[in-house]
Amino acid sequence: MTTITVFLAILGAVLLGAMSPGPSFVLISRLSLANSRRSGMAAAIGMGAGGAVFSVLALVGLIALLQQVEWLYWGLKVCGGTYLVFLGLKIWRHSRGVMDMAGTDSLQMPGAAKANRQDFGSFGLGFVTQMANPKTAIVYASIFAAMLPENPERMLIFALPVAVFFVEAGWYGLVALVFSAPGPQQTYLRSKRWFDRAAGTVLALLGLRLIVEEMR
Repeated sequence: MTTITVFLAILGAVLLGAMSPGPSFVLISRLSLANSRRSGMAAAIGMGAGGAVFSVLALVGLIALLQQVEWLYWGLKVCGGTYLVFLGLKIWRHSRGVMDMAGTDSLQMPGAAKANRQDFGSFGLGFVTQMANPKTAIVYASIFAAMLPENPERMLIFALPVAVFFVEAGWYGLVALVFSAPGPQQTYLRSKRWFDRAAGTVLALLGLRLIVEEMR
């Protein structure tokens, strides 16, 4: 295959992986509904940054090492699962909170400093959630191992992390745009408690699944 064919094939596989339901989708949709479009987009950028980090690690072979060192991979999965359980319980605990959606659009938020703090927090939440799932790292390693030629061109090596960032951030940015629209937000407000509890439960169960898999 030509370099451009390999490049597009890898990005297509990464996009399909990003589109599969998981904790990242749950987090982006919940932030976009509960906070603002800007908050969801910031988290999407965090997801993209996490994907870029995973791609770099896969390219330099660190993820292959992770697969060989069983206790390290075990520890990362348990830590990642614990984080998802914690995040799910936190969302569940705040499900009863009353939320005023007036002014949640980034252009109407009361004070740039407050908006910037929220954006930074959302970016960090997206990044940590992406990095907390070691299965994503293994998916990247598998895609790169299967599709990269034995001696890839230097341009391909440098272009892949940047392109992966835009694929991940682009997909989750689209999710943020959809769920931050007025219609979905009003639906969310009418059933906030149950939506938050469902989102919290899904995240916690995904985390427990990671932990249980390693305890067997």
